[in-house]
Parts: sequence; structure tokens; C-alpha cells
Amino acid sequence: MLTIHPELRDELAAGRPVVALETAVLTHGLPHPHHLDAITRMSAAVRRAGAAPAVIAALDGHLCVGLDAAQLARLAAAPAARKLAARDLALALTERVDGGTTVSATLVAARLAGIRAFATGGIGGVHRGWQRRLDVSGDLLELARTPCVVVSAGAKSILDLPATLEALEALGVPVLGWRSARMPRFYSRGADDLKLPRVDDLERVAALCRLRWGALGQPGGVLLANPIAEEHALDDAALEAATLAAVERARAQQIHGAALTPFLLGALEAATGGRSVAANLALLEANAELAAQLAVHLAKAP
Repeated sequence: MLTIHPELRDELAAGRPVVALETAVLTHGLPHPHHLDAITRMSAAVRRAGAAPAVIAALDGHLCVGLDAAQLARLAAAPAARKLAARDLALALTERVDGGTTVSATLVAARLAGIRAFATGGIGGVHRGWQRRLDVSGDLLELARTPCVVVSAGAKSILDLPATLEALEALGVPVLGWRSARMPRFYSRGADDLKLPRVDDLERVAALCRLRWGALGQPGGVLLANPIAEEHALDDAALEAATLAAVERARAQQIHGAALTPFLLGALEAATGGRSVAANLALLEANAELAAQLAVHLAKAP
């Protein structure tokens, strides 16, 4: 069921740094040809920083940790590839369908393989309008149960970020701001109303993880929020206005569940004239590099 690429198996057995990468961004998150470019750029950034990339997906009834070029190309070109959350894995593997893994499904694979660092764009969370329809991503629960550091540009800007932070607090997941005391909003660097503990030293983050997973016996993960670089960031007010408009259109068309996030991201791409795609690619690459740097620290003996 779990298939680990031989090179990654050797890296993990030797205790060398490995970074998990999701594939929902490949199958559902970005338009062609940017979807494959994103994985290529993230993998290259991980290698530049001294770690091994572990691209994760479901293929032919196997949860694959580490894809070769042919497997990546196949997944990128598969029109029927499913978007797989953690809850979908057992059914997908039983039915032997191909699928891109979301944050939650990738965390399952990371837990099984023993990978302690994971780079993504933005985690899922509590959707806007949750008071009317309780729509909460399984990413939060898997993050709470998996000993892994997730490096992301915060949570997706389409979410209710205050409610998402409250949910993470209730689940006992530490959220740290990388060189920032604000919760980033994926495409933007965030506003002052959502404060985070600021960290400027990756060895401090690694030490926190060792203490959490070791002496304290707390198995859950850590979210390291890495703000998008200023030169790639979108204006926060304009982003919020576009997001609100997209949410209203989704509500009017009764779009929800797994279809909601792709719809909203597509609406933001149209509203920003494609700038959101360029921002997405930039933050994915930056998060991959930071996760790899952290993985190197985690691999060092305490």
C-alpha cells in the first residue's frame, strides 16, 4: 500500500533531510502548464537547500512517496485524477484510482514514512460562512495528529482566518510566524489583526519540535507560516474584496465541499488578471526552500 521510492528509502533510513510535497496543486490547484512547473520548482528548491523532495500521490492502488518524472507527467495529464483528502485514501487505494494528495492526505503519507517536514502553499481550514454550513478542512485534524512541521503561506485567503486560527488553537497546534508576527493570507502578507509568535531562527523551531515530539510527548504538528515575499504579494484590501465577491458567487451557485476551493482560486485568478497564479508559484517555491532548510536542522542530532 505504501510505496517509498528507493532513493528516499535510503535517505530516510540514514536520517537525512526529506521534505514532503503534495500533488493536489498539480491535479487541481494550478492551471496548465503552471501545475507541473510548480512541482518542478519546489523540488529543485528543496534540493538546493540540501534535502530530498518526496512528492506524494496515489497511483495504481499505492500511496506513493517519491514520484519519478514519468509518474509526475502521467498525473499532470490525467483528466480524471481525483483530489484526495485523508478521508478519501482508503477508498481511492481500494479502487486503484490516481489522485493528487491534499495537505491532509500528504500528512498521512508523511506520518507513515517518517517525514518531519512538509511544504505547501496554504493549508485548508474553516471556510467563510461556516455558521450556515459547517465546512472545515480535514487538514486541521491531520495536522493535529501528525508529528510534522508544515511550512505554508498561512492558510488560504478564501478562508475565515480568525476561525481557522481558533480551530488550530483548540486542536493544540502551535502556529509560528517566520520573521513576522502576522498571520499571512496566502497571496498577501496579512494584516495586524491576526498576531502570531514570531521566530527568526530555524534551530529554535527545530528545538521546539524535538521538545514537543520528545520530552513532552505531544504527537501533533507545527505550522510555520511563511509570508509571501513583498515583491510577489497582492494588495490585502483588493484581495479581500475579490475573495468576498467570489464567495458570494459560489454561494449563489451552491458550490461547496471539494469543489469550492478550486472554484474560488479560479475566480481570484480571473479577478487579479493572473497575478494570483504568479504569486502562488512564488510562494510555493519559497515555502519549499524554507521547509528544506528546516529539515536540515531537524536532521541534526540535538
